[in-house]
Amino acid sequence: MRIAMIGTGYVGLVSGTCFSEFGTNVVCVDKDKSKIDGLKRGVIPIFEPGLETLVKNNSEAGRLTFTTDLMKAASEADAIFIAVGTPPGEKDGQADLSYVYQAAKEIAAVINGYTVIITKSTVPVGTGREVERVIREERPDADFDVVSNPEFLREGAAINDFMRPDRVVIGAETKRAQDVMSELYRPLFLIETPILFTKLETSELIKYAGNAFLATKISFINQMADLCEKVGADVHQVAKGIGLDGRIGRKFLHAGPGYGGSCFPKDTQALAYTAREHEAPVSLVEDVIAYNDNRKRQMADKILAQCGGVVEGKKIAVLGLTFKPNTDDMRDSPSLDIIPILQEKGARISAYDPEGMKEASELLSDVAYGDNAYEIMDGADALVIITEWNEFRRLDLARVKSLLASPVMVDLRNIYNPDEMKEAGFDYLCIGRPLSAFSNV
Repeated sequence: MRIAMIGTGYVGLVSGTCFSEFGTNVVCVDKDKSKIDGLKRGVIPIFEPGLETLVKNNSEAGRLTFTTDLMKAASEADAIFIAVGTPPGEKDGQADLSYVYQAAKEIAAVINGYTVIITKSTVPVGTGREVERVIREERPDADFDVVSNPEFLREGAAINDFMRPDRVVIGAETKRAQDVMSELYRPLFLIETPILFTKLETSELIKYAGNAFLATKISFINQMADLCEKVGADVHQVAKGIGLDGRIGRKFLHAGPGYGGSCFPKDTQALAYTAREHEAPVSLVEDVIAYNDNRKRQMADKILAQCGGVVEGKKIAVLGLTFKPNTDDMRDSPSLDIIPILQEKGARISAYDPEGMKEASELLSDVAYGDNAYEIMDGADALVIITEWNEFRRLDLARVKSLLASPVMVDLRNIYNPDEMKEAGFDYLCIGRPLSAFSNV
C-alpha cells in the first residue's frame, strides 16, 4: 500500500507518520517548500510529544518521505488523503473549504488507475459528495472512490490516539473502497479496534457531533461550577459523583476557563451553521458556543475581583498560555481573551509557558516572557494559572509566596486544594470549590 498525504499540518503530519509506523509507505505533500525542506532535515513544525522520534525513525527506514511534487506522489498512490486546513469562513461558523476543493482539482489531474481519495480534514456534511463532483468534472474518465475518514486526535496525545483509537469511522460506499480502507487499518484489527463503516454523510456528521457533545460536557460542568460557588458545593465532587455514572462518564468534566483549541470552537460553529442552513437548528450547541465565549471573559472578571477590583499598574504573573498542556497551540486559548482584558484595565503581564511562548508572542502584545515559572513571579501582585502544565502542579509554595508582592493566586484549573492554600497563607481563588473541612473526603 502506498499513501499520499496532502497537507503537513497537525492532522496530515501525525496521520502520515503513524501510517508509516504501521509499515505503510507514505509520502507527505505540501506546497510550503520551507516546511518540506525542514521536515527532510527532521525539523518538526508543531509540538506533539513523541512525533519527532517517529518521524526520524520512519524517515530513516524509508517508509516516510516528504515532497512538494504532488504529481509524482499522487500518481503512484493507492490512497490519497486530503488533510488540508478548513479554517472558519466569512460567514459566522461556515467552514472555508477552498483548500479542500483545490486539492481535489489537483488530485484529479494526476491520479493514475483506481485510487481511493479520503477526506481526513474536518469537513461539513456534503463535502465528500462535492469532492467527488469536482474530481468527476475534471476527470470524467477517472477510476476512483471518495471516502470520509475523520480524525479524532487530541493534541498532546495524538500518537496514542491514532495507534490505539477508541474507534475508526469510515464513510465508504463501495466494496472496493472498504477493502482498501480495511487494509490500511489492518494493524488495528489485531487489537480489535471497532471499525465503523457508514455512508459519507454519516461519517462527516459523526465528527462534528462528537466534538459538539464533548464541548457541551465542558460547558455543563463549568455551569455547575458557577452554581457550586453560589450554594457552597464542590464541583470536583459533583463531577466525580456524576462521572461515576456509566451513562455519563468522567471525562471532560473538569471545570475551568472554557474550551479552546483547533477543534471545539471551529467545529461547534460549523455544526451550528450547517444545521441552520438545513433548517434544523441545534439550539443546544448554539447556547454552548455563546456560553463558552462569555466564560473566558468571566475569568478575567474573577481575576479583577480577587485583586480588589483594580489592577491599574499592578503586575500579574500568568502561568500557561496554550489552550491545553502538551501542545504549542494557541488557537482560541482562554489566555487570548483574559490577558488583553487585564491589560485594558492597566495590568502589566509577565507570562511563562513551556511550549507556547513563541506562538503567543505573535498574538499578544506588551507581555514580558520569562524562562521559567518562578522568574515571572518576582514582585507580582497576583499569580494566575490558566493552563495546567504538569510542572505547575507542584510549585514550591514557600518560594512562590516569597517572590510575590502579595500572596494572591487565581487557579483557573483547580490544581491546588483550597484548604491547603489557605494554610499556606495564600489569598486563593479557584473554580467552584469552597473551603471545607471535608474537602479531602
